[in-house]
Amino acid sequence: MTKNIAHRGFSARYPENTMLAFEQAIKAGCDGIELDVHLTKDGQIAIIHDETVDRTTNGTGVVAQMTLEQLRRLDAGQGGRIPTLDEYFDLVANTNILSNIELKNSIYRYPGMEEVVIEKVRERGLCERVVISSFNHFSILDCKAMAPEIRCGFLTGCWLIDFGGYAKRYGVECVHPDFYSLTEAAIDEIHGKGVAVNTYTVNDPEDMRRLASFGVAGMITDDPALLSEVLANI
Repeated sequence: MTKNIAHRGFSARYPENTMLAFEQAIKAGCDGIELDVHLTKDGQIAIIHDETVDRTTNGTGVVAQMTLEQLRRLDAGQGGRIPTLDEYFDLVANTNILSNIELKNSIYRYPGMEEVVIEKVRERGLCERVVISSFNHFSILDCKAMAPEIRCGFLTGCWLIDFGGYAKRYGVECVHPDFYSLTEAAIDEIHGKGVAVNTYTVNDPEDMRRLASFGVAGMITDDPALLSEVLANI
């Protein structure tokens, strides 16, 4: 059964990557939540998508150059604050929610971020309910070396050639391609290598039905309520 994974929480209706968006995604019936993490100047894991705070808050500045205290002063939408990974884990710890943690380390390379995230996952006993993904595939290989028990995913936005073979070769369990690049043949190749497909960002009912028929493991969507309805009627 295809999993319903809320992209940055219920971002179609609520401020992305906020506790409100995560709470509402769970209420909407999602199976999982995709969230983005950066490392702050003082070594904390903050949940925010961009390298700067400019688009999603009322502030300006580069996340890597700001402390958690500075980030927490900002309004991330509807009075919410930029959450930490610890706060998010408090929310999902006693649920069955799958957490797809995307490491935002492709533009800024955060030394030690992999270790900090993995330590927090292990401390909470969430290894079986977490997938770590990144567009930085070297970072994913570091995660697999440090924590072979935690599933990982290679993110990509390009068209796919032997993507399943590529992931299999490096011992990575999942691939996370843009849904535009997916054909039934591409998915069959990936599945043939024993690799799961979690695709993003699927917001149209027709695309949802098509990808579900191809047997993708998960769809990452801005609207988990819509995807829940579509999947219930397949």
